[in-house]
Amino acid sequence: MSKKYDFNYIIIGSGPAGSTAALKLAKAKKSVALIEGHFFGGSNLNTRDIPYGVALDFSHYFSQLSTYPELQNQELSFNLPTIAARELTTVIEAGGNNKKKFEDAGIICFNGYANFLDAHTIAVNQRKLTAEFFIIATGSHLKADEISGTEVVDFLTPETAIKARRLPNVVAVIGGGSSGCEIAEYFAELGSKVVLFEMADHLLPKEDQEVGDLLSDYFNRRLGITVLPASKVIALEEDELSKRIIFRYDNTEKLVRVDTIVLATGSEPNLDLGLENAEVKYKNSGITVDKFLQTSAKNIYAAGDCLGEESSTDRAYLEGFNLAVNLINKSKVPFDYNGIIRSINTYPEIAVVGLNENDLIRRDRKFKKVLVNLDEVIASKIHNFDYGFTKLLIDRSGHILGATIVAPHASLIAQELALAIRHNLTVLEIASTPHVINNYSQMVRLATKKLLPKH
Repeated sequence: MSKKYDFNYIIIGSGPAGSTAALKLAKAKKSVALIEGHFFGGSNLNTRDIPYGVALDFSHYFSQLSTYPELQNQELSFNLPTIAARELTTVIEAGGNNKKKFEDAGIICFNGYANFLDAHTIAVNQRKLTAEFFIIATGSHLKADEISGTEVVDFLTPETAIKARRLPNVVAVIGGGSSGCEIAEYFAELGSKVVLFEMADHLLPKEDQEVGDLLSDYFNRRLGITVLPASKVIALEEDELSKRIIFRYDNTEKLVRVDTIVLATGSEPNLDLGLENAEVKYKNSGITVDKFLQTSAKNIYAAGDCLGEESSTDRAYLEGFNLAVNLINKSKVPFDYNGIIRSINTYPEIAVVGLNENDLIRRDRKFKKVLVNLDEVIASKIHNFDYGFTKLLIDRSGHILGATIVAPHASLIAQELALAIRHNLTVLEIASTPHVINNYSQMVRLATKKLLPKH
């Protein structure tokens, strides 16, 4: 490294993309600084994936226990502060906010928010730092500016909602995407009355419609959630008695009163770091990069949610790791995103790998599909649960283009399909692989058998 710079690399953001790149570069004996404005390890580790997983895991099990006929006469209870305490303990055990982990790897850590002064200089806490290269991995934040009243009405986010010490009677969740569906189910499973708003005509608008329709039916029939698709929330209000949501539904303006409001209105990238000063091009939707994650400033790269792609811990980790490998080896190996599983931690869980039907239709690609319902496998009888399906999409040669699974443990079931898509396997190879008979994964084998040529 030229003595002109303080570091080889300065990485801004210590989430999955930033921390993975930092540790990989430090292991290669590069001089690395890591800047973090909040918790080291990022929001996914400290406030999202880990604590969120603990809370949802509990609510799912609690709700399922409540449906057993053998337990219907039993008093089942829980303690929200105890759940919140276990979330915190689990975060600590998983390495949350552990700056020492990075320091032990030889990384110099700074708490604070970075601002570019030029393409090789940032300011952090009124201190100037220089580097030959930068990696921006600043993540994203809640997008809530389209609803009036958010600046004066108290509301929760999915991350803060799981820390509630008291169970509200009536909860409104605004947003029927993945986070909105997860947190709506969380409160309903614990006993709250829930109203779920979604602007699109079905829940989970990024997924194929039958996914959202099935989940909506399950929410309504099993959990009593009121699902309001095609509804636009206009404003939030509150007084001493309650909070009010004003929304437009079926061309009519309506009002509903609730105890608690949770905003799950999507995310937008964190871009407030003086990118113009470094001549880094970006839009409100994210930082502009090429296929190697290089920005318009040749010494600056970006990875993770700040790119404005779909929020994904797995994708961010892959980008951080592969970017570091390219930089260490001074190579330009294109990233392979095939096989990344997009999972939604509802019950039933939802997992999508490869392309879904909407993707293929938009790309005008020919495909063949098959759908196997959960009640076609023995496991649904054993566990007394039949909300779900597996849908496979293949090309003319029998290679798997994509899969959507709705079932308990869907992300685990999807793993073999991720392998198949990444390594270009065919339905014949999956169909000829033994599967556990009394397991939900049997849906995959049934689906592949239905797609085999008839001889």
